[in-house]
Amino acid sequence: MNWKKALLFVGLPVIVALMALDIFAQYDADFLWFQNLGFASVFTTILWAKVLIFTAFFFIFALAGGANVYIARKVGAKSRFAKPANFKSPAAIFDSLLRDKLVLCIWVSLLLFITVLWPKFLIGISILFIFAVMGAGYIYLAKKSQANLRSIQTNAAKSLDYSADIPLFEKYLAYGWILVILLLSGFMGMRASDAWLNFLKFMHQSQFSVADPVFSKDAGFYVYSLPVYYFLKQWCFIALLLIIGVVGFSYYFDQAIGVHKKRFHINFGPKVHLSVLGGLTALIVAWSYRLKIYSLIHSNSGVIHGAGYTDIHAQIPAYWLITILCLCMAFIFFAMPVLKELRWVAYFIGLFFVLFIGSTWIYPSLMERYVVKPDELSKETPYIKNNIRFTRLGFNFDKVRERLFPIKENMSYSDIKNNESTIQNIRLWDHRPLFQTYKQLQEIRLYYNFSKVDMDRYQLQDKYTEMAISSRGLSVGKLPGGAATWVNSHLVYTHGYGVVMSPVNELTSDGMPKFTVKDIPPQSNSPIAISRPEIYYGEAGSSFAIVHTANKEFDYPKGGKNVYTTYRGNGGVPLSSFFRRLIFSLRLSDLNILLSGSITDQSHIMFNRLVQKRDRIIAPFLSYDSDPYIVVGEDGHLYWIHDAYTTTNIFPYSQPLSREQDPNRSNYIRNSVKVVIDAYNGDVSYYLIDPSDPLTQTYKKMFPALFTPAKEMPAFLKTHLRYPKDMFIKQIQMFTAYHMTDPQVFYNQEDLWSLPQQIYSGKKQAMLPYYIIMKLPDLKTEEFILMLPMTPSNKDNMIAWICARCDGDNYGQLLTYNLPKGKLIYGPRQIEARINQQPSITSEMTLWGQFGSRVIRGNLLTIPIANSFMYIEPVYLQSKEGEIPQLKRVIAIQN
Repeated sequence: MNWKKALLFVGLPVIVALMALDIFAQYDADFLWFQNLGFASVFTTILWAKVLIFTAFFFIFALAGGANVYIARKVGAKSRFAKPANFKSPAAIFDSLLRDKLVLCIWVSLLLFITVLWPKFLIGISILFIFAVMGAGYIYLAKKSQANLRSIQTNAAKSLDYSADIPLFEKYLAYGWILVILLLSGFMGMRASDAWLNFLKFMHQSQFSVADPVFSKDAGFYVYSLPVYYFLKQWCFIALLLIIGVVGFSYYFDQAIGVHKKRFHINFGPKVHLSVLGGLTALIVAWSYRLKIYSLIHSNSGVIHGAGYTDIHAQIPAYWLITILCLCMAFIFFAMPVLKELRWVAYFIGLFFVLFIGSTWIYPSLMERYVVKPDELSKETPYIKNNIRFTRLGFNFDKVRERLFPIKENMSYSDIKNNESTIQNIRLWDHRPLFQTYKQLQEIRLYYNFSKVDMDRYQLQDKYTEMAISSRGLSVGKLPGGAATWVNSHLVYTHGYGVVMSPVNELTSDGMPKFTVKDIPPQSNSPIAISRPEIYYGEAGSSFAIVHTANKEFDYPKGGKNVYTTYRGNGGVPLSSFFRRLIFSLRLSDLNILLSGSITDQSHIMFNRLVQKRDRIIAPFLSYDSDPYIVVGEDGHLYWIHDAYTTTNIFPYSQPLSREQDPNRSNYIRNSVKVVIDAYNGDVSYYLIDPSDPLTQTYKKMFPALFTPAKEMPAFLKTHLRYPKDMFIKQIQMFTAYHMTDPQVFYNQEDLWSLPQQIYSGKKQAMLPYYIIMKLPDLKTEEFILMLPMTPSNKDNMIAWICARCDGDNYGQLLTYNLPKGKLIYGPRQIEARINQQPSITSEMTLWGQFGSRVIRGNLLTIPIANSFMYIEPVYLQSKEGEIPQLKRVIAIQN
């Protein structure tokens, strides 16, 4: 067997087989992971959607492209121009390259691509060896035949007749075009498969039962249907451009079109063919402008987001005119066999651009300047109403309850007694200094790590208490260099251990938090008991862990010794065979999984262990909160709760968030799903808490096995549901303007609000919402809420406060308490200014700030009590060397 045959029949199959094995490993490992979690149907639904869409669009382009190339080859063979004596045909040029340097370049490029850009250890090494052997042999043969190749190229260049060109090009040209069409079909199929989510939503869409005010289309048309139409239009346009390019090159290679003596030549057959393709392109452009009419629902050209006066009265007629012009242009292209003159196309294209500029740019600008601007409020009022209505729908403001909060500056002792639980639950510990305290006091060992502190509430005997809680994760990267071996990183140090908890309103005599749960193993002085403290799935951890191996797992330190354990749960994918070990070795790019003698057929591999990514992999079509929080269950297990959202940025007429507020610029958001992840087994449950949301209904149709009804959530988990901060912040950022429902007030921005400002660590920053247990006005019992005061735009006085309820049947209810506008109510910045003006306080802080210490003023809390406000600001003292922050003082001021 010579080198060329070896290259074709040995090297290529080996490369293809190794690539196929690697691709199979990726999908098989992921399928096993989904299957282990009980979501195999989710994986297969997404996979089959991608495969079917890819296949459909692959064959559509292959048939269309192949048919056009076939026609071009047939027509081109009959439409060649006579060549001058010095003409060197493209076939001859390409043929000479094909025999020598092109093939070599292709193989070298493949070698570099596969070994450098696809760095899989097994495939890379194998392909490198194959290419080294075959490449050396090929280069040797190429040099040996160089003289013969030169003589062939010289004879081909001197040839005056196409039939005398080197036959090698013609021999393989058909295969070349097939390869080109297949590659382009693959590209177009992959492009289509990336839109799998849009197609699935289109097929399973649920109605919003809200019609837009311009075209009377249900909002679902814009959320589900329009994205698919946009994609199909774009895909068809790109496909036509590629086909025109391929057909043009075919005619060029066949010398049916070209430039000779500075004049462009094209014969009748190619002219007809390209005209038909041009007509189809004009139809796609007409379709594009028809869809642009619907896109005006998201126009930003006016005073609001959505179609305004100019859009309705100028842009829509202009787009209809362009659509009709494009249809006429398509007719001109299709009529080319009769017209036979390209100048008609040129005339119409010129007319098109003149009318396009006049109708879509000049006319709308003149209308905006001379019709709308002089009477803008009157002209835009109906459209401002549309924007307000749909923005409030998109952000769920239509369910906000607004109430008046009359201020009475006469808080009495009886008011304090009536709100005793609120007073007792005032948060003294700010999460930022408390986080440093936890790290100093409770990380215990260098390999443990706290990532943040969360706020939740627990029933301690008969007291409803707000608690700070943080999980003790394991950070293998902190192991000393000699201990950071592969065995320790993946087989021994496999899990974090326990949580730390303390009431937010209690402290010890030396200014430290009073721990309810602390130490290793967890010690509790309350009813909260932890029977399963191991955290295999958390906010920190190695990329993967393997349990049930020949090595014991490190559990926790005990004095001068370590306690070891063996995993007893059902988490992880079984490594029950050599083939599975090979699959995961490829999937995780780690040869040690295949070679380690400690791994047995009883071993399980855990990967995708970060809770903030674990649920994203299962359901990538949901948006997720940035802060999953840990909960101690009544069964003694640890659970993570992660808020998931259904969002879109194409809800009609709704104002989108800014890029800084939300990278996706969402204009519709619902907290419809609560994800619960078992910290020991890694089980994931998606509880559906808002079944009325149309987007959630669509996702439930797409993945019926994914969601679990909220009524099936364990009761002890329901008591720990909290309104998510991320969503609350997004809603408030939009509510600052959209609490105004009167179009004239909105247009003038007369009552624009803003988030209050505060000083923390000497820097001015926006105040963030905070969780608190308090009794709302006119209610008899305290409850856990998320709240934030509001100030007028560019002012520091308080004008309202907003809260989200978190308990029981009231979960998710938003309340806005408006303050009297004719009376000054101090805002956070003004209260801090008053604190700074108190000599007894400032002198004390100045004294503390000496001798290498730093004063930290915590989050200023605004707490409504009996139609009055109490402002609480804790003060901490920390050494500049970073020692433990201590709570030194609590400043309380009454409005």
